[in-house]
Amino acid sequence: MTAVKDSVHDYISLDPVAAELVDTPAFQRLRHIKQLSTVRLVYPSASHTRFEHSLGVYHLASRALSHLGVDGDRAAHVRAAALLHDIGHGPYGHQTEELIRRRTGRDHDEIHHLLDGTEVGAVLTDHGLDPDRVADMVDGAGGLGQLVSGELDVDRMDYLVRDAHHTGVPYGTIDHGRLVRELRYRDGELVLAEGNVQTAESLLLARALMNATVYRHHVSRIAGAMLERASERLVDDGVPIEEFVRMADHDLLVALGERVPDLGRRIERRDLYKRAVWAPIDAVPTDVVELDYEATRAAEREVADAADVSPESVIVDAPSRPRIKESRSRVVVNGVVRRLEDASELVGALRSTERTQWRLGVYAPEAVRDEVAAAAVDVLGLPVRVTTPV
Repeated sequence: MTAVKDSVHDYISLDPVAAELVDTPAFQRLRHIKQLSTVRLVYPSASHTRFEHSLGVYHLASRALSHLGVDGDRAAHVRAAALLHDIGHGPYGHQTEELIRRRTGRDHDEIHHLLDGTEVGAVLTDHGLDPDRVADMVDGAGGLGQLVSGELDVDRMDYLVRDAHHTGVPYGTIDHGRLVRELRYRDGELVLAEGNVQTAESLLLARALMNATVYRHHVSRIAGAMLERASERLVDDGVPIEEFVRMADHDLLVALGERVPDLGRRIERRDLYKRAVWAPIDAVPTDVVELDYEATRAAEREVADAADVSPESVIVDAPSRPRIKESRSRVVVNGVVRRLEDASELVGALRSTERTQWRLGVYAPEAVRDEVAAAAVDVLGLPVRVTTPV
């Protein structure tokens, strides 16, 4: 066993398969992809990487398997999937995921192509593991795949605690030890054992609080939207999408500085656009809330024309409708497996809170913020009050 010192879990013991996988270029690349991408422009200490997070997910998966009594070949495949679950991420992680999905049709957890005929696949095969089976588990397939990607997965358990630790906020703190110990399989579904409604609620609450204070912080949203627009222009300028996907964060930042300097240098220097509009869901027409990619780009051009500014000066940021995936977690109540949303009154309150916190953003350089705000009100059919600068 190889021991690795971790800031969250103390020492993590790597089995021989994991130790070899960690040394592959595909896994080492994760050292150069920050876990929280543009959130570090808000919380300076949030500089941890997907490399250490992946080690943490492997560690929690190993503990969960032990408590579940799963060993041998089945456990080996789950541990490998847990370790490799993030190797499909592009630069800046989730911040470029939509662009990559549009151009390749792949999500970050679809990694068959990264295991087929590669060094990572060879390591798995040399140790008697099936690369296709590992890739399927990364995508959440099968009963044991739920442990890697599901409502009660160890991925979520690690990133909440790790992100809270590195940002310095207390809201992501969860009892991951109890969560791991109380996992059970019932009829092929991963559930929490009897007496753990509150345990499941703690995971739900932690995610909701981290969403509000960390993951959806308006500065990170603005920087992320700028990064996505700049990345689109970079790919349109001739960078092959498969080359883009395998970039690390610093590769992308350098490329943007050279080829999309108006946005790239702003991101590098934290010279960000400002909020021209910041509107709650009840103030936004339904068709605007549900804007798809093409409609969003069209709205940006229309707002820019109305404000008489360049198209690159307007970013419309319409997030998807709020949803709480964790509410579908299953917990045993009085001997019966129930969804958390059916067993907890807290779920309804958190859904209401998530809806209240939803915001439509329209961003622009400070010099033209007022013009863009006025144009956005007219084009998007918004009340004037949502344009007050914050």
